[in-house]
This record gives sequence, C-alpha cells and structure tokens, in this order.
Amino acid sequence: MGAQAGKDLLIRASDGAGGFVAVAGLRTRQFTLNAEAVDVTNADSAGRWRELLAGAGVRRASVSGSGVFRDQASDIRLRQMFFDGQIAAFQIVVPAFGTMEGPFQIASLDYRGDHTGEVTFDMSLESAGAIAFTAA
Repeated sequence: MGAQAGKDLLIRASDGAGGFVAVAGLRTRQFTLNAEAVDVTNADSAGRWRELLAGAGVRRASVSGSGVFRDQASDIRLRQMFFDGQIAAFQIVVPAFGTMEGPFQIASLDYRGDHTGEVTFDMSLESAGAIAFTAA
C-alpha cells in the first residue's frame, strides 16, 4: 500500500436502511486490530522459549476518531447510540487497502470545546462480533 491521505480513511455507521453514512465530521481517525496471545509454555518448552497456541486468542478491532458534528442530527444519533448501549454495523474504509465491516459499540464519547472554537468530540468503538474484510 502506497502513501494515502489521512482524510481518506473513513468511518461509516449503518443508516438503518441497509446503507452506511460517514460518522459526523471526523478530522482524525484510526483503527487497530488486536489478537490476544495464549501462552502454553511449560517445563518441556525448548530452551525455555515462550510457546503460543495458534488461533486460540480473542481477536478484536478498536476504532477511534475525533472531529466536529456536521449537524444536530448526527450529534443526537451518536449520543443516543451510546446511551442505549447499541451495537450497530460500522464500516472502516482504507482506500487501496480494503473495508472492514461489522458490529461495533461506542465505548466512549467525549465532548470538549475551546473558548474561541467549535465543540469537538472524541469517539471510540469496540468490535462486538465478527469483522469481515474486503480487499480494495
């Protein structure tokens, strides 16, 4: 994958009608894929080197972003998803790489504002099920 403009990484939420819409006006965003390791090292491990059990750990995806709300409706929508503890379909689109899609829950939603600026927010999503990957 060659260099990409950061603005091209998109986070989209389900619109409830089978499609997806960009989440508010995110200025920064990132996604992280993690897999827990299951350590099976024992007294018979060669040279006392750690051994891991393949395919046994829990996998998860974390997504975060910060930005500004485009309108009151997007603010209300995300805030209500948070308060309801809703698990909804989201897409993370990385051009020239692919699309990750699956169920996520809003784990945190932070608001802040500078005296002479606009209200901004930070949002974190945690995967809540299997994530599908489609290569670009």
